[in-house]
Order: sequence, then C-alpha cells, then structure tokens
Amino acid sequence: MTVADLASLKRQFIERYGGAEEGIRIYRAPGRVNLIGEHTDYNGGYVFPAALTFGTTMLARARTDGTMGLASTNFPAAGRISLQGIAYDPADDWMNYPKGVVRELKRAGFELGGGFDILYCGEIPNGSGLSSSASIEVVTAYGLLELNGQPTDTVEIAKLAQRAENEFVGVKCGIMDQFAVANGRKDHAILLLCDTLEYELVPFESGAYRLVIGNTNKRRELADSKYNERRGECEQAVRDLRRAFPDLELLGRLSVDEFRAHAHLIGSETVRRRAQHVVEEIDRVRQSVDVLRRGDLAAFGRLMNASHDSLRDLYEVTGRELDAMVDAARSVPGVLGSRMTGAGFGGCAVSLVHEDAVETFIREVGARYAEATGLKADFYVCSIGNGVERIE
Repeated sequence: MTVADLASLKRQFIERYGGAEEGIRIYRAPGRVNLIGEHTDYNGGYVFPAALTFGTTMLARARTDGTMGLASTNFPAAGRISLQGIAYDPADDWMNYPKGVVRELKRAGFELGGGFDILYCGEIPNGSGLSSSASIEVVTAYGLLELNGQPTDTVEIAKLAQRAENEFVGVKCGIMDQFAVANGRKDHAILLLCDTLEYELVPFESGAYRLVIGNTNKRRELADSKYNERRGECEQAVRDLRRAFPDLELLGRLSVDEFRAHAHLIGSETVRRRAQHVVEEIDRVRQSVDVLRRGDLAAFGRLMNASHDSLRDLYEVTGRELDAMVDAARSVPGVLGSRMTGAGFGGCAVSLVHEDAVETFIREVGARYAEATGLKADFYVCSIGNGVERIE
C-alpha cells in the first residue's frame, strides 16, 4: 500500500469519525498462502504456509466512552458497539470477527482503555481462501494491544485469534492461518507443527520460478461449508484407532507406517479415506521441506500435485472449479506443480510457474478455466512478505 493510499485512508477515517490525524495509528496484517499441508492443522500435523505481501490495513484511534466504532472500505455494514456484553449477531456480518477478538482480549485480561475507532481496508478477495478472516483477527488483536501499550507476543496473538474464530464465529479452524499471518517473514515459509506450535522459518528460494495464485471466484463460505464435517470425520478416525493406540488424540501423531498397519480399524470407508489423506499429507510436508533445502523445485512441484490429487480423491474438498483450474495449470509448459490452497470448496489454487511462462499461464489458464466453468478467474503473481506489523 502506497503513501498516497494511506493518506486517503486517513481522510476516510476522519470523515467517518471526526477529529484530526493525531492519534491515528496504522497496522497491517497479510493474507497467507499455504504451500502444502492442507487440512492437517486441526489434526495436529505439519503445515507449510507463507505470508503474502497484500492483506488488511487497519487504522485505529483511542476514545473514552467505552465503545468501539467498526467500519470497512470493503463492506457497507458499520456500527458502534459497547465494549460491555459483546455478543455474536448475524446482522453484524463481518464485524463479528473483530468483535470476537475484542471479547477474547477482554477474557484474557488485557486492558483496552476507554474504547477505539477502527477503519479496515482489505486487499484480500473475500471468500478466496487466502485468510481474509485471520488477517482481520490478527491485525485487530495486534493493533489494539499495541495501541494500549500491552505486550504483542505474536504466537499468543495467533492463539487468541483462533479462539475468537472457533468460539465466537463458530468455525472450527486450526491454528495455521492465524499463525502464518502473525509470524510470517519475508522470503520464508513457516514449517509449523500445529500440535505443539514448534516452528521453523525456512527460506523459500524459488529462483526463476514464481508463485501464481489463481482465484476461482467461486465464493467459499467457510462457516457454511463441509469444513466442520471433515473435522468430525477425523475425530471419528481417532476414536476408531484408539483400539490400537489408546492414548491417541490427533491423527498427526501417527506415522504413515502406523496408519497403514491399523487403517482397517476405521469402520467407515469414507472416514478411512479422510484419515489417509491427513497422514500422507503430513508426510508430504516433511518431504517438501527436505527437497526445498536441496533446491529441488521439480520434486516440490510433484508433491504439490500429489497434495491436490489427495484433496480431490480422498478428502473431497476441491470441487469442480478448483479441479478445472488445476487441470488447466498443469497443462501449461513451465509449470512445476499446482494445487488448491486453503480449505477448498472454492477459493484459490497456487502454482509454481517459470517466470518466462507467467504471462502465457495467466492467459491460457484463464481461457481454459472460463470455458470449463463459465467463471472469470483472477490471478496474483505473489511475493512472500512479513507478518503483522505497525506501519510508521
């Protein structure tokens, strides 16, 4: 976001809330792309996300009457809400995300002063699967803590933001989105073990290749999707496997060999396929980090392809639009790999494309996708950026 963009946002803030520029602080949290490791986070396994260079900008200023003003340049809904007795209200639409964060901050004992006014500006397409909700949650938590002189531990902020989405909004997401948005670093991906939150920043050196995100423009309403159903199926697999592993709590604690030796204990064939995807996908994350450290981008691309195929055939979360985009992407010379990213059921695919083929990729994939689905795709040639931060 340019200096001119920020100046424009300040003017919009003052038009809405009055006063002068004094006291307005600006914060930014990115979106995220998960390079590999899908639907493994809530199973306690490894994921491999990276922060993007576009996301959510938040302008905030303190006030003294115990209320919060919420507005966005992206949505018409806006409101003023008391800091006392915050409750979920479907009519508040997107505002439930920051409301949930404020409730969790208060529950955790953080002092939020006498209130605040907030204006958001999002660059992440809503419903695209690039973590617009996590971006709003994390920038809200970080900004309000910083505004009030409170500690800004980004690991704790990620955990608090996840609780807000789980318990207030009602989506049983794992920790990956919030963690990547809070802790990303430029030109690095995050190898995160979601069970323990142990993580390592891994340089993502793609050389002559670029990450290209293709947005299917098939809206993905996560709260209304089968996301929670898949999570329940994984929990059922754990219950069945306790006949062999009495203390098992998460599928992510099983090796591939352990799962294959005991998969017959899972009564439902559908549940067995869900669990197979999770266990094998976690192993693909480990393999991906190894091949990237060796500089073998071709092998990483093959693992991306295998990930999508498993999400399509075993976990069944891709859908017609994502499959059409990935099929088109893989047909273009210069593409090493392509897969859905995010929860699925619409949203985005990520491809690793040679820089000389990017223009051809966008043109040909866009045309083939439109022919197959009747929808127009949008494409973003991405760089990996930093996590949440204050903009001076």
